[in-house]
Amino acid sequence: MNIAIIQYNAGNIRSVLFALERIGATASVTADHEQIRAADKVIFPGVGAASSAMQSLREAGLDLLIPGLKQPVLGICVGMQLLAAHSEEEDTPCLGIIDGTVKKFMPSDPHAKVPQVGWNNIYHLRSPLMKDVKENSFCYFVHSYYLPDNPFSVATTDYVQPYCSALQKDNFYGVQFHAEKSASVGEQILQNFLNL
Repeated sequence: MNIAIIQYNAGNIRSVLFALERIGATASVTADHEQIRAADKVIFPGVGAASSAMQSLREAGLDLLIPGLKQPVLGICVGMQLLAAHSEEEDTPCLGIIDGTVKKFMPSDPHAKVPQVGWNNIYHLRSPLMKDVKENSFCYFVHSYYLPDNPFSVATTDYVQPYCSALQKDNFYGVQFHAEKSASVGEQILQNFLNL
């Protein structure tokens, strides 16, 4: 299987490669448009700020390439957020693959720290991406911004309020948590993505 990981200033590419190796898969890390188009599966990772990520994508022409991809695409963390139309983070226009605005956690509870860092559960699981993943499984999160629940949500998590922790629209999938750092649950989700 030909797996492409989109290369830009994503930050978590190495850990995604290691996670794929653990499930017996190898991937190419590339910004080459033809190589990405020719891949069977595309992984779109991301760590850091939406604005700088979008700037990197625009500089490489990837902002125009990604929305037109026809094979299964998996956005991870910021990679999922960038599938939305807009992010409140520095008022950033994103890829617009799904409607919706990524918002900042604004907790009223002083004990709720932002960013959310650590393990939290995912529930209301639906989609082939979640095959053989148990309700309320724990995944590893690091983020200050979230996508509200929406018609494309395929998993929900509670932190400050319920929000979309995984999504699917057509061939585009996304997970807010770091599947590559989420132990056996994350490995199952990555394997499910490769099996699509």
